[in-house]
Amino acid sequence: MFKTLFHSFFNNDKKEDFYYCDIDLHSHLIPGIDDGVKTLEESIQIIKGMKDLGFKKLIVTPHIMFHRYKNTKEIIENECTKVKEELKRQNIDIEILVSAEYYFDENFFELIEKNDLMPFGEKKYILFETSYTSRPFGLEQIVFSLLSKGYRPILAHPERYSYLNQNYEKFDKLKESGLRFQININSLLGFYGKTPMKAAKYLSKKGLVDFVGSDIHSKRYLESFKKAMYSKDVQELFDNNKIMNHKL
Repeated sequence: MFKTLFHSFFNNDKKEDFYYCDIDLHSHLIPGIDDGVKTLEESIQIIKGMKDLGFKKLIVTPHIMFHRYKNTKEIIENECTKVKEELKRQNIDIEILVSAEYYFDENFFELIEKNDLMPFGEKKYILFETSYTSRPFGLEQIVFSLLSKGYRPILAHPERYSYLNQNYEKFDKLKESGLRFQININSLLGFYGKTPMKAAKYLSKKGLVDFVGSDIHSKRYLESFKKAMYSKDVQELFDNNKIMNHKL
């Protein structure tokens, strides 16, 4: 996807590996179980839109947030099956894998201890998020715990956390703990505001980004995502970072 766009739109002759990204690892496309899409029809329309952009695989990641979205592995898998069945019925050929975006809370700790997580990729990646305003106590410890159990933790959209984007040195220190960073493509266009945009550009320039994601919740997100794909900021992101989506 990105490879095709960049080589045609920007006529860039750099190594193709840095532009090869037809896999999305962060989206909320299972209807009715979190703050993402509301209906099956909306889900299918967005998935068709992602396919039209060149995506071949979507790893859907509904929230598991005990105080708000009490999803379980069984709930997520069962509801995702309905999406897959409708895609098959409409002959839409795209691979859908299921995981979750875990919220850093007591429930997350318990799931780690019980090895009851939904990793994705051969390296058993786990996508998680934290409070947007307060740095959670024990962040480095939870990273260590995940690593010790054979998981590879990915922090979702670090550019959006105010406890990080007010002091960029904290990004560098946190990265040293073994975390991978996944930024939202839409952040680069200011979709979430100026502060996350500036932080995303810092992470991009410093080469701290490991994965990119759409984090699509609705059609509005998809429309912004389409525009972002043609921006110079996204080109620079792939120039400066070894994005690993294509390895999933």
